[in-house]
Amino acid sequence: MRVPLTVADFIDRAELVYGEREAVVDEADGPGSLGRITYADMAARARGMAAALDRMGVELGERVALVSPNSGRYLVSFFGVSGYGRVLVPINFRLNSTEVSYIVDHSGASVLLVDPELEESLAGVTAKEKIILDGIQDAELFAPAPPDAVPQRWEADEEATCSINYTSGTTARPKGVQITHRNAWLNASSFGWHTTVTDRDVLLHTLPMFHCNGWGMPYAVTGMGGRHVVLRKVDGEEILRRVESEGVTLMCGAPAVVAAILDAAKDRSEAGRPIPGKGTVRMVVAGAPPPSAVIERIHRELGWEFIQIYGLTETSPLLTVNRRRAEWDGLEPAEQARLLSRAGVPALGVRMDVDAEGEVLARSNHVFAGYWNQPEETDKAIVDGWFHTGDGGHLDGAYVVIADRKKDVIISGGENVSSIEVEDTLYQHPAVAEAAVIGVPDDKWGETVKALVVLQAGAEATEADIVAFCREHMAHYKCPTSIEFRDSLPRTATGKLQKFKLRAPYWEGRDRQVN
Repeated sequence: MRVPLTVADFIDRAELVYGEREAVVDEADGPGSLGRITYADMAARARGMAAALDRMGVELGERVALVSPNSGRYLVSFFGVSGYGRVLVPINFRLNSTEVSYIVDHSGASVLLVDPELEESLAGVTAKEKIILDGIQDAELFAPAPPDAVPQRWEADEEATCSINYTSGTTARPKGVQITHRNAWLNASSFGWHTTVTDRDVLLHTLPMFHCNGWGMPYAVTGMGGRHVVLRKVDGEEILRRVESEGVTLMCGAPAVVAAILDAAKDRSEAGRPIPGKGTVRMVVAGAPPPSAVIERIHRELGWEFIQIYGLTETSPLLTVNRRRAEWDGLEPAEQARLLSRAGVPALGVRMDVDAEGEVLARSNHVFAGYWNQPEETDKAIVDGWFHTGDGGHLDGAYVVIADRKKDVIISGGENVSSIEVEDTLYQHPAVAEAAVIGVPDDKWGETVKALVVLQAGAEATEADIVAFCREHMAHYKCPTSIEFRDSLPRTATGKLQKFKLRAPYWEGRDRQVN
């Protein structure tokens, strides 16, 4: 017997087994807040969303784009859109109007859902149907379906596209990663298994839900009947408060989230206030490997368990997991932290390797179906049955160690920044003759964007001028935080920039060129 694996399985089980259990604790003062709802209500709202899309004439397979911070409506959309045969397009809410327009147009989204806080800034972005998530315009879309309402039937297909998640990297324009239902299902199940998700878990959404579908945790926690606590904006003290008030046991995030929590915990300690969650909270970190000293602080100052994972949007994303093993229990905390600083061992069903050029390769059921309408880019990424991650590293026994970035991507605060995209913007400045954008280490953000710039002969421009120009033309998190003016940029005989040489001085004294 073969039964298709689809993301509807997770909400169907939650409704059947845990229907009367509290499922979502939405932000009380968030626009259009759902408040506290049960799994029965969440499932009814997902059915209601599918039925509303039917009435709007949105066909199966059509794309529904969503631009919003974390919200209860976002959680419903994971199931109300994808679970009933349409394709969710989660968009980074930090992007500007031009960038969002490109994704909406490129994906062919017929419906665009926009958070009210973004209504003004995204006023110029259009779609066939544009709905503001304010609890008024979208009231019908998220209303619970009556018991007799049956949405349009979808013949479940696990190879169908579940979501298209746009990611920056080796091209100036973001690429649409097609994650299938099979990809999403297996990623969520494996992720939940490796992080021991149970029905007793309370997940605080410190990770933006647009990030590879919240890495798959919305599916995993839903399927096991855990409770979702929504957080719209990362704030260290607010995170600790939610751990205290909601009994949070699990959260995911980038190293920048860890830094915010540690800073807030330090303030609490100095004020003589307790740090909640000791011995009960698991923090899953990805985006960049944090220094071992930070990992040690999580254990020493918070008393939380640190789990590191590694992956990419193209791998749904789980590839490796590094969680403290029983064999390490007797080791000193500093040594445990050193061992945990590696990317980890392959997750169940994943194969990892490193090629002769030092690039990390992967094979798994989580690897995406391809880039939306970009077959040439797909062929570059998947070669001879292996996905090329674009990261440089080596194997330490079963463990993968990420040491460098071989592709033109910078990960700052957990967000991918395409150095090529930033360079394209810099070249639009009339005073810029040449530009090279690199990632340099930063204690707060892991890596930050630095631009090496050669000015046109006779032209004048200050660092502030160029940074301001970038901020006018692209999302602020992508913009250089520093500009270094050069007389020239060294190139090979064929005219190519060797960015690893440009990066090297800034990473001197470190054992890896990622942070």
